[in-house]
Amino acid sequence: MLLTISTTREPATDLGYLLHKHPDRVQEFDLAFGSAQVFYPEVGPELCTAALLLDVDPIGLVRGRGSETGGPLGRYVNDRPYVASSFLSVAIGRVFGTALSGTCKQRPELVAEAWPLQVRLAVVPARGGEALLQRLFEPLGYSIVTHRHPLDARHEEWGASPYFTVTLTKTTTLRELLAHLYVLIPVLDDDKHYYIGVDEVDKLLRHGAGWLANHPAREEIALRSLRRQRSLARMALERLRDEDESESRVEAVERSAVEEALEQPLRLHRVRLDAVRDALHDLGAKRVLDLGCGEGKLLRLLLRDKQFECVVGLDTSIRCLEVAAERLHLDEMAPRMRERVELLHGSLTYRDTRLEGFDAAALVEVIEHVEPSRLSALERVVFEHARPTSVVVTTPNAEYNVRFAGLPAGRFRHADHRFEWTRSEFATWAASVSERFGYASTIAPIGDVDDEVGSPCQMAVFRR
Repeated sequence: MLLTISTTREPATDLGYLLHKHPDRVQEFDLAFGSAQVFYPEVGPELCTAALLLDVDPIGLVRGRGSETGGPLGRYVNDRPYVASSFLSVAIGRVFGTALSGTCKQRPELVAEAWPLQVRLAVVPARGGEALLQRLFEPLGYSIVTHRHPLDARHEEWGASPYFTVTLTKTTTLRELLAHLYVLIPVLDDDKHYYIGVDEVDKLLRHGAGWLANHPAREEIALRSLRRQRSLARMALERLRDEDESESRVEAVERSAVEEALEQPLRLHRVRLDAVRDALHDLGAKRVLDLGCGEGKLLRLLLRDKQFECVVGLDTSIRCLEVAAERLHLDEMAPRMRERVELLHGSLTYRDTRLEGFDAAALVEVIEHVEPSRLSALERVVFEHARPTSVVVTTPNAEYNVRFAGLPAGRFRHADHRFEWTRSEFATWAASVSERFGYASTIAPIGDVDDEVGSPCQMAVFRR
């Protein structure tokens, strides 16, 4: 199986920096199902072409195949060694993983630069024909040239095969191009050679960040990518919706600093984070989840306290997670410190086994961003399924809003808040959650307490 990537951006040899593969050398890579080679058939300042040649071992393929396809001989007589399939996606991730992640230490300025790129896939099984190729790639801005192969050139009456030679052309970043190929090649084939579980949903959304949520064929992509497991496809689509909503929230934060300006005189943001950190410390927690971690401010605070041996941040926004990684300086962290922190992309309205087994979880100013109709799903994910020993939740006190001179009556502090609770409403919610999920809860104020309207923020601590 042969994949080539060409560019005419001058000097075209800069392609070697982005791919982390020197044009003057042939490099070989061992894979679980065979081997891969990277070489450059064309190298020059005006045109450079990198080739990925995948050699799938038929014997190793038979040993690794968990089920037969096409009857008793299906495991031995098939197209897998010769066509672009999930094997090629795995090879892209393994061989071009640094470029796929958008990393180029020698020339970091190249990563975000859009280049004229052309991809040629020698043999693609497009199970859906040319129309499927168009549905997948044209909305992403690619020009497509296809050549469909006959089943047998000597027997025209047998008709056309599902196999194409495909050339894709677009001016884009190499990172985006590789992400499109990584996701869409198995979609064309409508198959994957390995077990598909929840982790595959995470992988799909990670590599689909920034384009899949708005793709007109996103339902078809999700279903085919997840081997037609409808429950996983629904999960992926729901999380795409969460991601889309989250990005809208990020934009709302960038457009409006109303809440920050209101709370700044009270230093409420820092007071709130300190209160949550102190509560987690007093609970004796060592492994802590920050659910809805945003840009990682609480994570940074927790890492300064050696009691917290493991801190994991989860957010629906990949964009926020990228900012968190930068502000935490993950790439520069000492190894021991780096082992203590992890960032996860996920939704708080779907069960996630990665969130199980923690001492405590924190939801700092999170619940008020959730639609009331979906709050019960969040409650089950956190209190029933993840079920940490303790949970710390903070939310604004709506009664205190009258003390903010710049806030019109009846308005929320933040444009993205779906609700803001009074002290009694928050206490009622906490009591209901405690009763339903077997926790005991206490309510505490955050910030100076006003005799009439209470504190500006309120915190509930749940214990099992």
